[in-house]
Amino acid sequence: MTAPWAEDPYPSTYKPETAAPLAIINATILTAAGPAIADGTLLIENNKIRAVGTKIEIPDGWQVIDASGQWVTPGIIDAHSHAGTAYVPGVEDGLNEMTGPNTVEMFAEFSLWPQSPVYPRLRNAGVTTIQVLPGSANIFGGRTAILKMVPSTTIQGMKFPGSKYGLKMVCGENPTRVYGAQNRAPMGRSGLMAMMRKYFADAAKYVEDWNSYADKLADENAETDPAKPDRNFQLDSIAGGITGDIRINTHCYRAEDMTNVLITAKEYNVKVSSFHHATEAYKIMGTLKETDTCIAGWGPDWGGFKMEAYDYSSLGIPMLSAAGVCVAVTSDSDKTGQHLNIDAARSLAAGQRAGLDVTEEDAIRWITYYPAKILGLEKETGTLETGKMADVVIWSANPFSSYAHPEKVFIDGVEVFDHSDPSGSPLSDYEITPSNKGDIQ
Repeated sequence: MTAPWAEDPYPSTYKPETAAPLAIINATILTAAGPAIADGTLLIENNKIRAVGTKIEIPDGWQVIDASGQWVTPGIIDAHSHAGTAYVPGVEDGLNEMTGPNTVEMFAEFSLWPQSPVYPRLRNAGVTTIQVLPGSANIFGGRTAILKMVPSTTIQGMKFPGSKYGLKMVCGENPTRVYGAQNRAPMGRSGLMAMMRKYFADAAKYVEDWNSYADKLADENAETDPAKPDRNFQLDSIAGGITGDIRINTHCYRAEDMTNVLITAKEYNVKVSSFHHATEAYKIMGTLKETDTCIAGWGPDWGGFKMEAYDYSSLGIPMLSAAGVCVAVTSDSDKTGQHLNIDAARSLAAGQRAGLDVTEEDAIRWITYYPAKILGLEKETGTLETGKMADVVIWSANPFSSYAHPEKVFIDGVEVFDHSDPSGSPLSDYEITPSNKGDIQ
């Protein structure tokens, strides 16, 4: 019996197109799995990476791209995006369902518009996979959507095949501000953690009830059929977080908030996959390593915009990386999402100026391998290794240069962007911003 929280009610319908076998030669390759490869060759066949390295024989009849002077990397992965939640700039989006602190039954994909002009912008910037999360008004915000940046008329046609759902959780100021202003719980951090603990306890009992039902159902000696537990869509998503079928992404800024979530989660054997924003993560690096908890953070200038972000450090990303913590640079913004390579470069430069042991090989992992790990997809994408999905970017120069741009972008080995082809970057009427939100009814 499949547990209800392990079901995928809205599975991906995406299937990659067939592409001719391709060899990219004479490139500097950042694999995100090891040292940079000079004068490297990358072979792509049947939507997968067939080989990567030097002195690789190219089979007869293959298409060849000479990338002399250019760089090749895995496709960029953004583990924290809200792209596609607003139809056009300036119009209300569907990020937050602010009707109560627990809206965990919500699915982010139902707020997304597959024709959003943001998606081709991201694709043309070398982004091949994103995770779209609900907003941060509620303690439990709902399920995330993991998308490939492929053209589609449906969101299901963009969903990453076989990926687990994520669950958006929130601690700190946002829920207490939203509901405290309404004289409703949670009004403070203690109330928030008490509610989180109660939801975990309820979900743990729900898991126990369903496991007991499954055991009785499998008992061939039972004289009667067992009573089936009532389905609860709210508890489904939290139960999946307890069993590991759903990956928990927690919005947290302060070190003590992250610690409180971890100790509360441990009480119910809940695995927190990642903390997002996490401006004080540098204070608890040992705890993060011990619990194998990833950080989805920002570039070097996101501090001080609210109270819980005051003790931010521009060295957060490189400090975490140098300490061996799984850390990703993410956007939280449609605009920043188009320049994640530059945010990684700025974090790298800040770390190197401070004398931290961080390299370009580390920096490429911040926007490829580690976000893939946050999504639970590191065995399928995020590095250029044999057998993995051929999500690949050819850059005009070192991707950590402000002068670099993607020359070509491939998703599953299929070319989805060519900088030399203007028809690949059409302008959209939906990029026109209305003067007032009320202009669109």
